[in-house]
Amino acid sequence: MKLATWNVNSIVARLPLVLKWLEAAKPDVLCMQETKCIDEKFPAEAFAEIGYLSESFGQATYNGVAIVSRVKFEDVQRGFTNDELNAQSRLLAATIGGIRVVNVYIPNGQAVGTEKYAFKLEWMRRLRAFFDSHYDAGGRVLLCGDFNVAPEDRDVHDPNLWRGRIMCSEGERSSLEHLRQWGLVDAFRLHNSADKEFSWWDYRAGAFRRNHGLRIDHVWTSNSLAGDATSVVIDRAPRSWERPSDHAPVIAEFE
Repeated sequence: MKLATWNVNSIVARLPLVLKWLEAAKPDVLCMQETKCIDEKFPAEAFAEIGYLSESFGQATYNGVAIVSRVKFEDVQRGFTNDELNAQSRLLAATIGGIRVVNVYIPNGQAVGTEKYAFKLEWMRRLRAFFDSHYDAGGRVLLCGDFNVAPEDRDVHDPNLWRGRIMCSEGERSSLEHLRQWGLVDAFRLHNSADKEFSWWDYRAGAFRRNHGLRIDHVWTSNSLAGDATSVVIDRAPRSWERPSDHAPVIAEFE
């Protein structure tokens, strides 16, 4: 299976780019974040025309997650089971080809010390509790998406500049480590040890051209699935296209 994750920053605005990329890269599964549209407006027909089934969990203007797949979906779940009515659309899970795929858009958090930062840490705690109550670490489980956290200094273009700031703070990294300890493996790091490999670059100040980015988009797997991963790469090419998302796809291949 070839699976990719990509924060598309509005599926309506980026649909031509996403379709172009799917035709070129040909993943079996694409997990998307920040789709920014309600389910009724999700362009399922456009994906069907090129051979992809769709599942969406969206909301107007903000957030939203979706999965498109050449393989049928089973046991689809939208959001946490204990979510309140009108909770933010940030989690979509389904079993695809025998793998439990959990696609998430972890909150950005705005700035350290704010209410949105506290919400982010709480959301990450809830995600760990969700894994504890729903999945077995010995199973074939995959967590992917925009985590909005760079796990290590080598995932940041300038660690001194970013130290203590949002996406790199100790609180976020500790929360992410707590999630990892459920029994997850950063699949990218199984195959790539290099520093300065990024998946997000700000639109401002020529960040992409200067490679001033962060690695905040991830594919993590249970230990039993990690051994089947043959490669994990970041495809920088779409970030250079006209009117791109500020994120690049991350592609993982499994035997």
